[in-house]
Amino acid sequence: MSLFYPDMALKRVYDMDCEFLEKHDIKALILDVDNTLTTHNNPLPDELVLKWLDMCRQNGIKLIILSNNTYKRVKPFADSLGLDFVSDALKPKRTGYERAVQKLDTAKENIAVVGDQLLTDIMGGNRCGLKTILVEPFDLKENVFILLKRQIEKLIMLSYKKRRG
Repeated sequence: MSLFYPDMALKRVYDMDCEFLEKHDIKALILDVDNTLTTHNNPLPDELVLKWLDMCRQNGIKLIILSNNTYKRVKPFADSLGLDFVSDALKPKRTGYERAVQKLDTAKENIAVVGDQLLTDIMGGNRCGLKTILVEPFDLKENVFILLKRQIEKLIMLSYKKRRG
């Protein structure tokens, strides 16, 4: 079950300040898009996320987007933020994560994966030996497939919370 457990859980990406990143020795972040940086199909993140991305850049944190969404969705989003990306990642498969790690050119122990889904973002990051950070989704209006996954994730999170006390 630990394959599904995040190393850390926060409400939003912007809850990771410089102190948090330094404390956890994080020098690079692999970021999901939909429901992590913005709502589904939104072309830009909100102002708090934009400020957080600037804070990361100013402090030398490397950033890359890793998304299961299509090139057509991810490229304009990543370009608007000036970020490199891997689209059509097939998370939780390792391939997309490995491509992102290679592009970051940072030691794996200094990279964290940030996402809103246990069965894709967190599982894939854990499979690759990366730190994992779960954030709450921005919007719960999702397609049926994701809603089904959310029900499974609720059960996993109950177990996770019991283990953590």
